[in-house]
Amino acid sequence: MQKHKKLPHIDADGYYQFVTFRTNDSIDAYIASLLTSTNLKSSHKQYKIDEYLDNSKNGAYLTGGVLTYLYDFLKTNDKTTYELISFVIMPNHLHILFKQIKPISQTIKSLKARSAKEINLLLEKSGKFWASDYYDKVIRDDEHFAKVYKYIQNNALKANLNINERFYSIYT
Repeated sequence: MQKHKKLPHIDADGYYQFVTFRTNDSIDAYIASLLTSTNLKSSHKQYKIDEYLDNSKNGAYLTGGVLTYLYDFLKTNDKTTYELISFVIMPNHLHILFKQIKPISQTIKSLKARSAKEINLLLEKSGKFWASDYYDKVIRDDEHFAKVYKYIQNNALKANLNINERFYSIYT
């Protein structure tokens, strides 16, 4: 059996990145087992995690006022933190497509830290809000870009959520 190592995050300044991160409370035993699995390719593992999270109520804080805040927050970082293409905010995770203008680790750390502080205030919570890790994938070509964009666009619809309040795109 071939073991799959955890792949490093790839910094590709000027390239498009597809990033997913989730709320800390969305990580349950099933997600934890997928995250530590060595039997699945990274992309297949992420697909199974997303599919599960789309139907899970664990850590589903990204609704109501938190959803409105996060939607506006992600848009206000356009041109300073990244060049935003699109995003979708699911109840317990989000997907974002952007062109990288800063190191990926710095971008994600900034987004998570600044948004977590405000979201915890909105929810009257404290402590860790976002899960530690994130999934990122450098976009390889136009076909890959289109596939990722369509995935982001359809994610809320697939989970029977209102796309108008959760999906953003520079193309709409």
